[in-house]
Amino acid sequence: MAKKVARKKSRLFDDIRESLREADDYFSGKPTKVIVHRVIPKQTEARQARLTLGLSQDEFAALIGTGVGTVRKWELGTRRPSGAARTLINVIKNEPKAVRRALAKTNEVA
Repeated sequence: MAKKVARKKSRLFDDIRESLREADDYFSGKPTKVIVHRVIPKQTEARQARLTLGLSQDEFAALIGTGVGTVRKWELGTRRPSGAARTLINVIKNEPKAVRRALAKTNEVA
């Protein structure tokens, strides 16, 4: 059994080493057979709303009362905001000044 594990480790090491060589060749401009995947996330309404307010993902999540992981998933497009969150996002996008005024009043009371 020790031989099987040693062979698997050796094969894995060889694969990793070869991958690193290919990556080095690619970034050096040498011709390679590597396949490069570029992922460009699409602009989502949640991201637009967050950027309209000039907030980080953490700040935006705290503002709307959800987790930062949820905001990240919305922005990546892997999840969609619920009805209430979608409505709030639309209000933020369309009336950011009103949202800022409302939040300022909320913070004065707290």
